[in-house]
Amino acid sequence: MSQIHSSAIIEEGAVIGNDVSIGAFTIIGPEVKIGDGTSVGSHSLITGKTTIGKNNEIFSHVTLGSIPQDLKFDGEDVQLIIGDHNTIREYTLFNPGTIGGGSKTVIGNRNLFMGYVHVAHDCIIGDNCIFANVATLAGHVEIGDHVVVGGLTPVHQFCKLGSYAMIAGGSVVTQDIPPYCLAEGNRAVLRGLNLTGLRRNLKNRSDVDEIKKAYKKIFESGNTISDTAKELKLKNNNPYVSELASFVIETKRGIPFNRK
Repeated sequence: MSQIHSSAIIEEGAVIGNDVSIGAFTIIGPEVKIGDGTSVGSHSLITGKTTIGKNNEIFSHVTLGSIPQDLKFDGEDVQLIIGDHNTIREYTLFNPGTIGGGSKTVIGNRNLFMGYVHVAHDCIIGDNCIFANVATLAGHVEIGDHVVVGGLTPVHQFCKLGSYAMIAGGSVVTQDIPPYCLAEGNRAVLRGLNLTGLRRNLKNRSDVDEIKKAYKKIFESGNTISDTAKELKLKNNNPYVSELASFVIETKRGIPFNRK
């Protein structure tokens, strides 16, 4: 049975699942859908065409689904879609998509968004990511799985962060960060591999070793990184190496690394 505070406003048309908790002075808009077991703290606003999955924990003073901070937005039919088991802390702001970016902002499962995190329009976020306090994603940012973004770190629009990437706190990301890599600085550059994250999550040590070899060939050999990545993709059957090579080949914004 859901527990909805008497001061909360649930507008007609909203769909509220089973065992949902909604705190005091929270407003839920008419096109909102909230899945079973999700809790929403006090003084929050969930509006627009926003769909929230199951067992999310949303803290107080959160705003989800308010119109994009994009001057081109003209009231189009856009969405914010949030998966299951996410933790969304105080004063976070998530915007829906825009018609120019696919009309959807999509957030996966089991992510942690710490206080004051902003997810702008048309962002796509995978699973099991951590965004520390005041991490800020501009529009059209794509994030893989198991990514960590440090506090006070902005990510430029249209950037991509590959799976298992880790961005140090206080960095400024203006280019694509490949999977498995560490990046740091203003502007952020590659500092090596996220070996701690890889060792925690990859069962086979041989996979980590293959990634290490591939990283050195691509970024430390002095050869053209795209040519090296293409060669690796042809000759190495390891799926993690293939993912790294494909990311390097397909990058649109370039990859910030220290050239030898």
